[in-house]
Amino acid sequence: MTVTATLIRQGEVYDPNPRGRMDILTVGSQIVAMGHDLAIPDWAEGTVIAAEGLMVFPGLVDQHVHFAGGGGEGGPQFRTPELSLTELTRFGLTTVVGILGTDGTSRSVQSLLAKARALVAEGLNAWIYTGAYQVPTRTITDTPRSDIILIDRILGVGEIAISDHRGSHPSDRELAQLAGEARTGGLLSGKAGVVHLHVGSGARRLEPLFEVIKMADIPIAVLVPTHLNRTRDLLADAVRWGLMGGYCDITSSIEPDAHDHHAVSPVEAVETLRAAGVRHDRISFSTDAGGSAPVFNAEGELLHMGVGMPDSLFKSVAALKEELRLTWTEALLPATKTPATILKLDGIAGIEPGFRADLMVTDGRHIRDLIAGGRVMVRDGHPVVYGTFEKSEGDTR
Repeated sequence: MTVTATLIRQGEVYDPNPRGRMDILTVGSQIVAMGHDLAIPDWAEGTVIAAEGLMVFPGLVDQHVHFAGGGGEGGPQFRTPELSLTELTRFGLTTVVGILGTDGTSRSVQSLLAKARALVAEGLNAWIYTGAYQVPTRTITDTPRSDIILIDRILGVGEIAISDHRGSHPSDRELAQLAGEARTGGLLSGKAGVVHLHVGSGARRLEPLFEVIKMADIPIAVLVPTHLNRTRDLLADAVRWGLMGGYCDITSSIEPDAHDHHAVSPVEAVETLRAAGVRHDRISFSTDAGGSAPVFNAEGELLHMGVGMPDSLFKSVAALKEELRLTWTEALLPATKTPATILKLDGIAGIEPGFRADLMVTDGRHIRDLIAGGRVMVRDGHPVVYGTFEKSEGDTR
C-alpha cells in the first residue's frame, strides 16, 4: 500500500492565528508535523510545495451548499445542476454541508446524502442537513431526530424557511418542537444538532426565533439563521440576535446589484454587526453555492434568477482584510473556526498536528494550491484532481 505525503515549505502559516514561517508535513489525510527543515519520510511517496513568500491557510468551511442542486422557482428549467468537485476545490472549500432548499419534492434527502458520500469518496469533507423548507420537513427515517442519530453524515436539520412566502409558515411552537428534535438528536449522537434556517424578506424577519427562545428551553446556538444580509431591516434583527449570543450567518453570494437594491454586502454586514457590539466569533459566512437566488417583486412575481457562487467565500474573506483592514486571523474566522464550532466538527479549520490536512497556499487574493484530506487537489491555480465524471483540462472527449 502506497502512503502519500505532502511537504509545504516555508509558508507564512495562519491557523488562523499567526504561527510564523514554517514547514508543514502531511501524511495520509492528516497533518503530522510543523516546524523547520522537515522532510518527507523515505517510506512515503511525496510532493513538495514551495510556499516561500506566500501564506498557508486552513481549508474553508461552508455550512450552506446546494451541492446536489437547488432552486426551481420559475419552473423546472430553473433547477440548478449538481456541483462538481472542482467547482468547490478551486475556490478553497474543503468542508461543505449540503442542503435541499425550496424543493423537497423532486429532490430528496436520500439523493443529497448520496451526493455527500460521492464528494467524500472524491476527497472532500462533506456533510448534510436533513429536511427542506417545509415543516413538517423531509426526512429519511421517521423523524429528524432519528436521521441525526442514525445516519452518519447528517449534522442537523435545514434549511427550514421562515419569514418567506416559499415556506410553509410554521407556528412558533412548531419551530420550537423542531428545535427540540434537533437538539435531542445532537445530544444522543454527539453531533451539532442545529437547525439551519433560511430567513426570507418577510415582515416577521427573526421574530419567530426570538419567540422560540422565549417559550422553549432551547440553547440559542441550536438555531442558526442565514441570509441575514438580505435586507437592512433583517440585518438590524441580526444585531439583536447576535447581542443575545446567537450566531449570525452572512451569505457571501448576496451583494447589492442592478436586480437587488435591498441587499447588504458581506463586508458591510460584518462591519455593521461588529460596530453594534456583536462578538466577531458569532459571525460566520456561507455561500449558498449552487442555490437559486430569485428576485421577486411586491406581488411575488419572479423578476430575475441568479445562482449562488462558491468563489464568493474566499472573496469575502479577502475583502474583510482589504476593505475593513481586519487581521488575517479575523478575516479567516467566519469561514473556518466559527462554522466548524457551530457544526461541532473537531480537527478541521485549523493547522495542527493531528488535524485533517485541509490547507491552501495563497497570496491573499488568489488560491494557488489546495490540499483536501492530504490530497493535492489544485496546483498552480489549476485542478489536478477531478470528480468521477468531470473532464480534466485538455480532455476533448
